[in-house]
Amino acid sequence: MNQIKSTHSFKDMWLQFKEKHPGLVEFVMFFIISNAVTILQMILMPLLKYIFGFTALVTTQFQQFPVGQNLDGSIYYVFDYAAGAIGAGGGGGLAYFLAVEITLLIAQIINFFLQRNVTFKSNSGIAKAAVWYFIAWILISIGASALQGLYKVPIYEFMMNTFGTISGTAVADVITMLINSAVSFWVFFPIMKLIFKKEEGKQENTK
Repeated sequence: MNQIKSTHSFKDMWLQFKEKHPGLVEFVMFFIISNAVTILQMILMPLLKYIFGFTALVTTQFQQFPVGQNLDGSIYYVFDYAAGAIGAGGGGGLAYFLAVEITLLIAQIINFFLQRNVTFKSNSGIAKAAVWYFIAWILISIGASALQGLYKVPIYEFMMNTFGTISGTAVADVITMLINSAVSFWVFFPIMKLIFKKEEGKQENTK
């Protein structure tokens, strides 16, 4: 009996808090779901990278959109995935690029529906929201890839020198995915606030 009362009491407290601080509750739910999706990415990206490593994709260069130079004078690419395995001094090639982008695509599809239906409880049109979300994802992916050019090589080199090629690469995979996820987290929240609207007097559309 006391347990039932305690459960009701906690539920009432939560509903009162939610009513007084709706923005904070949204952010907390966004944070929880984003972290769950991040864990998925940390597992999926190294797995895909490992699988693609057995194909010719790893020796296929993918360096696109030059935008200036690195400190050593080499060309700085927005998408910089030189041919060859990272452990052998390469950039991961097309295998690394696809592992990252496929992981992000799967993660963002899951994130889209969870954030829309659970966090923001949006009842606005799903098609329009999906289009804007996709556009945002493309722009964020480009920005995150360009940023990766600053930290990818130093992180992998440091981790491989510290823990060895295999373990160091695995640790670096997780760290780079975490950084990528962190960038998406802070950029996506205000975007979702705009596209996942809740229209008064309209029934929630969860389909």
